[in-house]
Amino acid sequence: MNKKTIKIVSIILMAMVLIFSIANMALAAVNPADLTGTDPTDTSTVTGFGNQIIGILRIVGSIAAVIILMVLGFKYMMGSAEDKADYKKSMIPYLVGAICIFLAPMIAGAVYDFLQ
Repeated sequence: MNKKTIKIVSIILMAMVLIFSIANMALAAVNPADLTGTDPTDTSTVTGFGNQIIGILRIVGSIAAVIILMVLGFKYMMGSAEDKADYKKSMIPYLVGAICIFLAPMIAGAVYDFLQ
């Protein structure tokens, strides 16, 4: 496909998205709690679910970080001088990633507290 065809197709797709998004608007003065029977401002279930996902990701990330550290350490001990230089270069991105994994909950908590 040439550039002209790609531009035409993308403009048509954007126009379709715009038309369908406008057509689906509904203006109504209905309280959502009347329809569902629940309070729409209650965010405890979403917050609890998000905390569970963050906890699982933190555990999996910590386990992966420890396993990768063990593998890199073993390869570093068994490698030649040239290999050790390569492993030192690969340790810097690993350390940045590991620090991010371990500090992410604290950073997210600080941002959340700041925005509150």
